[in-house]
Amino acid sequence: MIKNIEEVSCAFLHNVDLLCFSHLRWGFVFQRPNHLLSRFSKHQRVFFIEEPIFVDGEETLHIENYNENLYVVTPHLKHGLNEDEVNKRLQKVISSLILQMQVKRYYSWYYTPMALPFTEHLNPELVIYDCMDELSAFKFAPSDITQREKQLFAKADIVFTGGHSIYEHKKTAHHNIYSFPSSIDKNHFGKARKIKTDPADQAHIPYPRFGFFGVIDERFDVEMIDAVAKAKPDWHFVLLGPVVKIDPATLPQYENVHYLGGKSYDELPSYIAGWDVATIPFAINDSTRFISPTKTPEYLAAGKPVISTPIRDVVSPYGNNGLVHIVFNADEFITAAEVELAKKRKASWRKKVDEFLSGNSWDRTWSQMVRNIEATVSQGTTTLKTGTEKKVYV
Repeated sequence: MIKNIEEVSCAFLHNVDLLCFSHLRWGFVFQRPNHLLSRFSKHQRVFFIEEPIFVDGEETLHIENYNENLYVVTPHLKHGLNEDEVNKRLQKVISSLILQMQVKRYYSWYYTPMALPFTEHLNPELVIYDCMDELSAFKFAPSDITQREKQLFAKADIVFTGGHSIYEHKKTAHHNIYSFPSSIDKNHFGKARKIKTDPADQAHIPYPRFGFFGVIDERFDVEMIDAVAKAKPDWHFVLLGPVVKIDPATLPQYENVHYLGGKSYDELPSYIAGWDVATIPFAINDSTRFISPTKTPEYLAAGKPVISTPIRDVVSPYGNNGLVHIVFNADEFITAAEVELAKKRKASWRKKVDEFLSGNSWDRTWSQMVRNIEATVSQGTTTLKTGTEKKVYV
């Protein structure tokens, strides 16, 4: 059993850089890429290459050194370029980066297949695709993203998925694919169990409080939260996170619904500590069909009861193990909330939660990924049997 990060042999990573191509920005929301790549950066240089920012001024390449080995690379390109021109510019940018940073040996790590057109000239020793979401189902997804993903599956040496449901959906698309559901930093979120002081912008909000943190977008069940907030004006909803891809005016606008904006990863335990119930109020639609919300185990590690809509990767395993309330509508939400608010003792429930989460950590996930990568490097993907199912429960 892997007990800590040091127990995994990482010698094969030394002197090999990691070039990551992402549709997410490093500083947007601290999530799966941040957790994993921060750990890789303890053993090799990591270049996290973001999508370009379009500007009116001079084209530049912004490189921010987050730690000794982690570089966040953001190309700044001129407005008005067509898609072909953008891809050619980005190709030159990456070639320039490799030359400037003296990158000699490297792996390519993809979070988006839309990076393929400007990375075709690269010659990595290994291609890794961390398929954390079904991007084609998201609002404003590029029309050719499904075709691009097929190309990335053909190019990749190894594929990881962000949960069990998306693994089941993708497992026949690649011969060397592994499921890695959301993990947690238990110590970080466990702080919420002991924090007594409210952040200033939350301190004035009355109880009971129902909290949520994350991106508020097309996945958010606006109708359900609207109905509950309207039916229960004395219950207060604390919503943390940026609003993207949807009109903020469409969100519930009541005195008991509080939008506090985005918060840093370090701040989250302080906010969660002041909630009575944590929520995962996602709509059931194409964009949520294969998601595996990282916040599920994070809420639980913080010691908070959780009410969630029936997201498949929340129902199994959390709902099926009696750790999370699964609700289908506003009435069921209210019923579950009343049950939780009436509870006086939660020690036995927290003990059950802690036992369930005992084997879950980002260190463990990263360690197993490293083992899979090392096996792929040493064995060669041609020796792996096509269609072999590989699930990794960590």
